[in-house]
Amino acid sequence: MSKPVLCDVLVIGSGVAGMAAALKAASQGLNVIVAEKEQYFGGTTAISAGWAWVPGNKQGVEQGDTREEAETYLRNLAPETFNEAGVRDFLDTVPEAISFFENETEVKFTYPEKSPDYKMDLPGAKLSGRAILPQDVDARVLGDKRLLMQPYMSSYTVFGYMPQVGPDINEFFHVNQSVSSFVYVAKKLLRTWADAARYKRPVLRSNGNALMTRMVKSADDLGVRLWKSSPALSLTRDDDGTITGAVIGGEHAATVTARLGVILAAGGFSGNKELRQQYFPHDADGEDHFTPTVGHGGDAATLAISAGGHIDHSVFSVGSWAPVTVFKYLNGKQRLFPHLRAIGLPGLIAVDRHGKRFGNEALSYHDFGGTMIEHNKGQDKTFGYVIGDAKTMHKYGIGYAKPWPMPRGYFYKTGYLVKGATLEELAGKLGIDAAGLKATVADFNPAAERGEDPYFGRGSTLYNHFRGDMGHKPNPNLAPVGKGPYYAAKIQMGDLGTFAGIGVNERSEVVTEEGTAIPGLIAVGAAAVSVFGGGYPGYGSHIGPALVFGYRAGRDIAKFSAVRGVERAATVEAG
Repeated sequence: MSKPVLCDVLVIGSGVAGMAAALKAASQGLNVIVAEKEQYFGGTTAISAGWAWVPGNKQGVEQGDTREEAETYLRNLAPETFNEAGVRDFLDTVPEAISFFENETEVKFTYPEKSPDYKMDLPGAKLSGRAILPQDVDARVLGDKRLLMQPYMSSYTVFGYMPQVGPDINEFFHVNQSVSSFVYVAKKLLRTWADAARYKRPVLRSNGNALMTRMVKSADDLGVRLWKSSPALSLTRDDDGTITGAVIGGEHAATVTARLGVILAAGGFSGNKELRQQYFPHDADGEDHFTPTVGHGGDAATLAISAGGHIDHSVFSVGSWAPVTVFKYLNGKQRLFPHLRAIGLPGLIAVDRHGKRFGNEALSYHDFGGTMIEHNKGQDKTFGYVIGDAKTMHKYGIGYAKPWPMPRGYFYKTGYLVKGATLEELAGKLGIDAAGLKATVADFNPAAERGEDPYFGRGSTLYNHFRGDMGHKPNPNLAPVGKGPYYAAKIQMGDLGTFAGIGVNERSEVVTEEGTAIPGLIAVGAAAVSVFGGGYPGYGSHIGPALVFGYRAGRDIAKFSAVRGVERAATVEAG
């Protein structure tokens, strides 16, 4: 029998949303427990780039970004599902939330010079000022607890180092083309290897791992109880239906009573086959989707539904899509590589089973993924291929397959990379139409030579350019597919989280399908339905709202509990 434990607030999940709620609640003197199902803290945030899309931050304001422009952009991003009240609350809270994290916790942000919105062709879009990223941190600030942080996704590191989007990753793209880039990368890798040898794991944390390391350090400082390997098995409630806590299993088996309420922050449901079959348009059999996320097994959704909640899927897109390559390491373990940037580089194209291009490869991973789903509608599977010539492979590589001088035997053996001396041979190995592929390349090349894409507009926006090679002329995104040999990687459908999620009200309280709040139960982050209505505005479109609404939940939980108490008392008195 599990032991009884008392706290003020129980947070289920240790990603950015849950930790944001825990930090704000604890800063107000509340007794907080964070229960994490996985063996590590940090969730998907810890393997992510760590950016946060937060219009109204100090840099954006200094650069002249206005609230009206941000609202205009979001309204045009997903007009049919625009959440006016939610967007208002989000924009209202950004300055307060970011100020809290920077001034009252160990969290520190960097404000990049450029971080273009994903839809630069929409009214209100901005080249910079809205997306911020965490500053690097030395994980030794956590002492031995640093080994309890979620490790990087190994397929997305370069020999153990996790490059950042922007100038850092551009140095890696040019490592075989520039002496200064080679020296830069060599220093990063040597530091990474030296630290790993000495401390069991590299201690310099970047991207989302840095954000979560800083949040866990802050939680320690505030006395938050952090429980790993401790899944929430069920919710508890009193006679009037108010959620009073949860039964926790694993390392900290207990029946936790949370005086002020339970916050569900355990991610979305893209790792849950049954829920994907129900809500993902391309995955009717539950076998056509591969998520690189951590902990998005639908636990929060299942708990909410058990309490009377529901999945709100009235959004423009039910998931934040990310094409991935599925392959196996030499030990046989399946791995995924999310293609979050490299498809938009010069000399690469993406084709379907007929050898035909089907979209602008320099779109955001989400928008290109949506195009891929739509293009494969009615087919048995959702997939395509990224293809490049010898020059492109030598210069950039293809995703996980590194450029010269890296040997390529490993990438062939794992099934990640396929090579053909000619386009016909490559098509034969891939099982796609050779005549279609040859015709596509012949049609693509003359316009690409001029820096144009008359079919899909690749390289036509500043965001497209940001995803390319800014040193390549005349267009950072376009070059012909030239001489062989040719290389390809298969891409299938993945995600970075779900935009459909637990239905909530303006307080982030879980609601029934009729809209009635379930007292004592809150959902934030990817667990909750997207405040952007399923639109994906820019870098950090999950983390930005997670920070802000996690902060709001922690800030307001005592106030809302008091309101509920008054309401219950009034109901009893009236009865």
